[in-house]
Amino acid sequence: MSSTLLEVTRASHEEVERLERLIVKDLQTEPPTARDRLYQSHRVRNMIEQITETTNKLVEIYEDKDNARKDEIAALGGQTATGTNVFSAFYDRLKEIREYHRRHPAARVIDANDEYEQILREEPQIEFSGEEASGRYLDLHELYNDYLNSKFGERIEYTAYLDVFSQPHKIPQKLKFMRQYMEYLQKLLEYLVYFFERTEPLQDLGRIFSKVTTEFEEQWTSGNVEGWENESQENGHASDEHPVIDLGKYSTVEELIRDSEVGPEKLKKALAALGLKTGGTVEERAKRLFLTKDKPLEELDRKNFAKAFHQSDLNGVLSTPLSGKDAKEIALMEAKVSKLCDLLDENIVRTKENVVKKQALTYEEMEAEREEEEVQAESESDDEEQQIYNPLKLPMGWDGKPIPYWLYKLHGLGQEFKCEICGNYSYWGRRAYERHFKEWRHQHGMRCLGIPNTKNFNEITSIEEAKQLWERIQQRQGLNKWRPDLEEEYEDQEGNIYNKKTYTDLQRQGLI
Repeated sequence: MSSTLLEVTRASHEEVERLERLIVKDLQTEPPTARDRLYQSHRVRNMIEQITETTNKLVEIYEDKDNARKDEIAALGGQTATGTNVFSAFYDRLKEIREYHRRHPAARVIDANDEYEQILREEPQIEFSGEEASGRYLDLHELYNDYLNSKFGERIEYTAYLDVFSQPHKIPQKLKFMRQYMEYLQKLLEYLVYFFERTEPLQDLGRIFSKVTTEFEEQWTSGNVEGWENESQENGHASDEHPVIDLGKYSTVEELIRDSEVGPEKLKKALAALGLKTGGTVEERAKRLFLTKDKPLEELDRKNFAKAFHQSDLNGVLSTPLSGKDAKEIALMEAKVSKLCDLLDENIVRTKENVVKKQALTYEEMEAEREEEEVQAESESDDEEQQIYNPLKLPMGWDGKPIPYWLYKLHGLGQEFKCEICGNYSYWGRRAYERHFKEWRHQHGMRCLGIPNTKNFNEITSIEEAKQLWERIQQRQGLNKWRPDLEEEYEDQEGNIYNKKTYTDLQRQGLI
């Protein structure tokens, strides 16, 4: 039965519809933990890939390039080349169906719901290293070691490298024309892509990179690519300021010497970039550089290299000079790395915080923390199995169960009180609202306003009302305030009593 194209078409459509319903059902459930959310995303991604694969098969069937579908439909109506009538075709098909079910008795009863429910309960196999902690952190230790042991790298700590690796445009341009840098950049890009696909399976990385490439082409044409501003886009190779010369367009040494764009200084810079001797006449420099066109640096005679250039340095230099196409490829990889780092910014921040925290822990403390994380993961899985039925979302009591509904109504826990001074924080129930005026959050808000948190301000939750009341209190206190100019008394030699202001005025006039 399943051998016919029409039955395969029907089963494929049914498969697509079942997978679509299953995706909707899975996404309607909110995962309780980050790990479950990751598993859910991978399940949905796998089902989307199955739908895509099945749909491609359906497209091939409907295109019917070999006319097999057309012949099968004609056969159902008895329109065959041998002239078989309708009844003969019907009984032949019936016989085929019976023979199929005789050979496959299990095909008669298929509980698709159980099969697809099993898919929902499955945990996808996702490979993470111990350092990555199920996708929470990045594991860049291998790339960090490559960075330290390279010509373009700096001697920095791992925490500082986590800030630097996402900014390849800050590396000097002359250090980027090395095989070592290109290999490092490729490894970094491959790791970030692999990590992103594992942690964000529902993201369309192809579309993201397509957009990055389009924007990069526009910037490259206008010469605005960060870190590559000196690269000429008109002739497709490095500018005069760049030490690289494209030898592919020269067939002889004479052509290289006669080129007006290539001067003694440019030849000298190109030879220095490859570790070759830079002395001699223009012709000698051109001949020395032209040797690298057909031979890798490893096969050149040692007398052509500078004395300070060791054999180990050959691993860092490209065998042949980079053309504009190679430079463009490196710049595009840098743009992709920067985009992935922007998308993984939260993971990078968490990784740095985790590294800093680990540096302050002893080995015993790290082991205890690892055991605690394992216990927490087990308890999370147990909590999922023992979820409490609470449709009204009642608060939990001391026993970990929802409180009775009558108690919920008695305390008025369904009534919401908002306090602007507390940052629009909500308090549920009159009791919690009255008690919060003495708690730290309200006290902090009053302190920020410069107002003492006294009983006068109870039941005041508006910032404007609190300020107005504080102004009135200050004005009222000003009437009963001690005023020394008017109330402080002074006595002269004759026994006359004056206040401070009058006594000071008379004393200035010399009357006392």
